[in-house]
Amino acid sequence: MYLTIEETAEYISMNPSSVTALVMQGRIRAIHDGKQYLINKEQFTTHFEQVEKYKKMIHDYLNEPIPEDIDVKDED
Repeated sequence: MYLTIEETAEYISMNPSSVTALVMQGRIRAIHDGKQYLINKEQFTTHFEQVEKYKKMIHDYLNEPIPEDIDVKDED
């Protein structure tokens, strides 16, 4: 499915001018049909999967209990 610059900006929560800049830099793949740029929506699937993976990793890390310090029980 192909999206316009404005639809892509809404889909990835960015400013349309930023999306246009990324297209011009070649960081987002797009085709030009003579009037507008069309962007394949599927190229963002891997990105969103990685973002969710990292969110889960951070959540797991932050919820890991702090190990008890071995020096606390030293009675010397």
